Amino acid sequence: MSRVSVAGVGGAQLEMPGMPQRLFPATPSKLATFADCPRRYRFAYVDRPSPPKGPPWAHNSVGSAVHAALRSWWELPRDRRTAGAARQLLYGAWSPTGFRDADQSERWRTRAAGWLTDYVADLDPGDEPVGTERQVAATTARLALSGRVDRIDQRGDELVVVDYKTGRVPSTDDEARGSPALAVYVLGVQRTLRRPCRRVELHHLPSGTVASFEHTERSLANHVRRAEDVATDIAAATQALEDGASRDEAFPAVTGRQCGWCDFRPSCPAGQAATPARETWSFLAEDDAAGSPAAGG
Repeated sequence: MSRVSVAGVGGAQLEMPGMPQRLFPATPSKLATFADCPRRYRFAYVDRPSPPKGPPWAHNSVGSAVHAALRSWWELPRDRRTAGAARQLLYGAWSPTGFRDADQSERWRTRAAGWLTDYVADLDPGDEPVGTERQVAATTARLALSGRVDRIDQRGDELVVVDYKTGRVPSTDDEARGSPALAVYVLGVQRTLRRPCRRVELHHLPSGTVASFEHTERSLANHVRRAEDVATDIAAATQALEDGASRDEAFPAVTGRQCGWCDFRPSCPAGQAATPARETWSFLAEDDAAGSPAAGG
């Protein structure tokens, strides 16, 4: 007998006899949050109101400004898509939040403007993308997946997913192959635009390098299987909460070095005890030589 499901706490699917099962709505960020730390997932997607986040991070300010400038650059008339325009768009999108002081913010604004100048110099302003900041979606047997693609290019008869990166370390082909988000984007482009799409590219602006991977049906199926496994774990945790487990039991904290930069650290005693807090500018290349999360997307 088929079943229908209705949303419970945190998006849990409560089944009712007689109708098809409802798909679990998921984004790459939502799935990655639970895979990294169920408690962080609870703070972000289950608790209402959601606990306040900690202060903004400087490396995220860098990434956000670069992404915004590139989106706006492609929205300009073709004859205005110049390196100078890219720099001005970066200046307009810049936010000083998260930096140690105004001098540090200014240094990084100048540095990011240099990345953009070099990057757009290698672009053909007339090579119109199929989409920029394009929302795409796809379904599997159990998931309703969605995501926003930085850029979609036309290459011959196929479409290519392009993702901008501004972190300290250049991207690798293995990173492109293993990225769950990029796999979701490929599936979404295929389903939303109904065009062939297999190739994903990570454009690392600080180094001017491109990492890539050509997905196959098998590689995409592997990503889907892992995403569905995470969704199953989310449903189990949510059901445990419905059945009377405490919130901390149903969504345990996974502690470690990452607790130093977790947005929900102020609300998580376990994370506070695990490691000292990081300074909000400490993941900028000139300020820290240790490991960190990918900066700015």
